[in-house]
Formats: sequence, C-alpha cells, structure tokens
Amino acid sequence: MLNKFEKFNRRISDWFEWIGLAGLLLMMVITCIDVIGAKVFKSPVLGALDIVQLSQIVAISFAMGMALIVGRHIRVESFFPLLPRRAQVVINSLVHLLGLLFFIVIIWRLCIMGYAFQTSGEYSMTAYIPYYPFAYAIAFAFVPICLVLLLKFIKSLRKGAQE
Repeated sequence: MLNKFEKFNRRISDWFEWIGLAGLLLMMVITCIDVIGAKVFKSPVLGALDIVQLSQIVAISFAMGMALIVGRHIRVESFFPLLPRRAQVVINSLVHLLGLLFFIVIIWRLCIMGYAFQTSGEYSMTAYIPYYPFAYAIAFAFVPICLVLLLKFIKSLRKGAQE
C-alpha cells in the first residue's frame, strides 16, 4: 500500500515538475524576446517583468515536490548523525510532521489570499495579469509536497516502530 502511495506521489510530482519546466521555459523565451526587442528593434515586450516574475513563481512552486522526492533541497547535517539512532528517528518524524503542518497552513493561507485577490480584482502593474490564479496554482502545487511529507512521516514512524 505504501509503495502505491509513493508511486502516486512520484507520478504527480513528475507531472508538476513539467509544469514548472514550462514556467522556466517561458521565463527564458520572454527574457530573450524582450532583450532582442529592446536592443535591436527598440521595442521591449510590454509587461515582460510581470510575466517573468509570475513564471518564476510557477517554475519554483511546481518543481518543489520532485525536488523534495529526489533530495535536491538544502539539508544541513552536522550534529544530526552524531545522535543515537532512536533520537534520529524521533527528530526525523517530528521534522516531517512539522513540515506537513507548515505546508498545510501555507495552502490554507494561499487559498485565502487567492480569494482576496479574486474579490479585490488585484492584478500586475504593467501586463494587467490577475494574481488570483497564481495564488490558487501555488496552493495546488503544494499538495504533492504535503503528500511527500506525509509519506516520509509514515516511513519514519514505521522505521521507529521497527527499532
């Protein structure tokens, strides 16, 4: 059962990583077109900065789940390996649980922020792109992170029970 959950997490995170890659590609294309347009044709892309900033949000948030799965995140371990094995398991479980709760709160607050953006009609300054879809998209992108952290929490509890 746990293996199916892990495969499901990996599949969803892989799809989301492709969305993040599309955001990165859009950033690159808009930047190139803007620079060429500004330098060669004296006509920069209107709202290029807004588009690049919003694409950056998409690129980062949608790639985070896979980064967490494959270990491409920052991790500092100087004191942790010196602890007894049992203490490592307890700390690992606690860290995964706190991370899960943290991202649940982030998703909740992003949904509230998205609704506030939607009702107020807030949008970017130059390209007039509404902000609310991006707040909802980030909240949606953080769901696989919660699933990965839940899986890691369950695995760490299982490891603790085996010792």
